[in-house]
Amino acid sequence: MVEQKDWVVDMATKLQSYDPVQESIAWKSRSIYKVPSNLINLSKTNAYTPEMVSFGPYHHGRPQLMPMEEHKQRALFHFLRRASITLEDVVDCIKQVEQQLVNHYDEPPAVIAPSSFAKTMVIDGCFMLEILRMRKGTGDYSPSDPIFSSHGMLYALPYIKRDMLMLENQIPLLVLDRLVAVETSKPRSEEGHVHRLVTDFFSVRPLSRGGGEGLGMHVLEVFRRGLIEGRPAGLPHPPSEEPELIVRSAVELYEAGIRFKKSKTRSLRDIDFKHGVLRLPRITVDDTAESMLLNLMAYERMHVGAGNEVSSYVSFMDTLIDSAKDVAMLQSKGIILNALGSDKAVAKLFNELSREVTIDPSSKLGEVHRRLGRYSTQKHNMWRANLIHTYFRNPWAILSLVAAVVLLALTIAQTVYSALGYYHDLKN
Repeated sequence: MVEQKDWVVDMATKLQSYDPVQESIAWKSRSIYKVPSNLINLSKTNAYTPEMVSFGPYHHGRPQLMPMEEHKQRALFHFLRRASITLEDVVDCIKQVEQQLVNHYDEPPAVIAPSSFAKTMVIDGCFMLEILRMRKGTGDYSPSDPIFSSHGMLYALPYIKRDMLMLENQIPLLVLDRLVAVETSKPRSEEGHVHRLVTDFFSVRPLSRGGGEGLGMHVLEVFRRGLIEGRPAGLPHPPSEEPELIVRSAVELYEAGIRFKKSKTRSLRDIDFKHGVLRLPRITVDDTAESMLLNLMAYERMHVGAGNEVSSYVSFMDTLIDSAKDVAMLQSKGIILNALGSDKAVAKLFNELSREVTIDPSSKLGEVHRRLGRYSTQKHNMWRANLIHTYFRNPWAILSLVAAVVLLALTIAQTVYSALGYYHDLKN
């Protein structure tokens, strides 16, 4: 009974301080999440865990990532000396927006360790800024530097890039914006400057101006927008009342008369099906593809309003890819660039990524999916597919069919010749 009264008193106190407006603001600010266990269990790899460097508080201090802390400090020193500013200047500019930065994280401030939060943002922010500038070069690092050199670009940078695209391993872009501002002695960095650093570094399409989205949330979010940039999302399609149609694999669609072509852009939105031609954007599948796609899909699932373009794309590719033959066919059309080596490995990758992921039926891709289903179930296309599947799958079947056609033609010719001879005899 006492416990119940204590609970009632506790809840009454919380109710008095409860502010729905502030709650709404807090939800809108959150963009960096801890991936829930039910998503992690779907992956057989450490796709959500950094291997070389931590960014932000979630993985800070892990023993296997500590060797990179020394290089982070060196990056900070180079940044300060090049800009001729003091550490106090940098810390002050981060402290001014510290609460905004804390609000980006899903974990409560107590877990983030407020005492060291600003320090982590400064050190990790300077290191990330220096990494993003690596390709253009800063000129003040030694040629023998293990990270900021041609050697580092070859051996360290691929792992750092992979870690920078993990949902739990993000820092708000506001940190980079403030660092560039204090570096240039301006209130804010140049509009779009931070975005260009990210899109140039990851070789994705630059973000269009005037989109009204302002400064991005973090590197992963800007990278995702770069992947889908270039084609409008299209108007939402009303839910269809027709029964769900099964879309066949790429090889079976090809046998049904559908042609595959590479889209003009690499935007994941640039998928269309018209006049029997399915156009798909080119994608490179390498060692980092699984981790990248899983983290993008996790972000879409966790962040309200993020969209589901990447998740829908992965689900759509899974419908097209059942086996290594489908991968080989798409590769021959320039749609898949296979850097994994094995077509079977690429097929397995998409089949495993798409678990518990579906295509948004109201999206443009959902409409493409329905059009493909209707086309492949038309009777004349099904007959064509069955004919090819039965008689043109291997050379021996083709030879047998040709031999049968020739034999039938000879039989008909012989019959006609005999009939003509018989008619001629009767006439005489």
